Amino acid sequence: MYAISLGDDGAELRPLEPWQAQEFLTHMDRGREFVGQHIALPDFVTDLESSRSFLQSYADKTAADAGRIHGIWAEGKLVGGVLFRTMDVQQGSAEAGCWLEPSAAGRGLVTRAARVIIDWAVEERGIHRVEWVVSAANEPSIAVARRLGMTKEGVLRESYRYRGKRHDMEVWSVLAPEWRAAKRASKQAP
Repeated sequence: MYAISLGDDGAELRPLEPWQAQEFLTHMDRGREFVGQHIALPDFVTDLESSRSFLQSYADKTAADAGRIHGIWAEGKLVGGVLFRTMDVQQGSAEAGCWLEPSAAGRGLVTRAARVIIDWAVEERGIHRVEWVVSAANEPSIAVARRLGMTKEGVLRESYRYRGKRHDMEVWSVLAPEWRAAKRASKQAP
């Protein structure tokens, strides 16, 4: 299996696959309440069978070139992940997302990992538009969208029903030309 370094702190980005269902469940159990504040992932991954099924759904998406999931490991432990919830290569669009357990928050891991997968999608797969759809109450995820150079396109008012409440969702995106221009500018910065 391959691992992509996320920096000098030893953090790595790796594929997250069905054979890692127990490790994924253990990770989800550590961060269940924190992760579940804004996304339903912990509600879907509740036991070993559901963990394996969730990861298998992404293995199937990978095989169909319709999505991807990667884990973030820090100090040898799975602490979060990034994914393409959807990916339509023909249309050139994808929706990226993330999650992180509380022990890994505030270290820039999601931003670094999202940069890797977005760059891959744009440069290798020809994706033109990457979206980031986030609860308007999820300030850390919104901050990631900003750091990734995304533009806030609008708010889908009360569009997401979660745990008995309706939530506003913000839509952020970056287009391939914007992504490439930002990369060039960062390489030229002193």
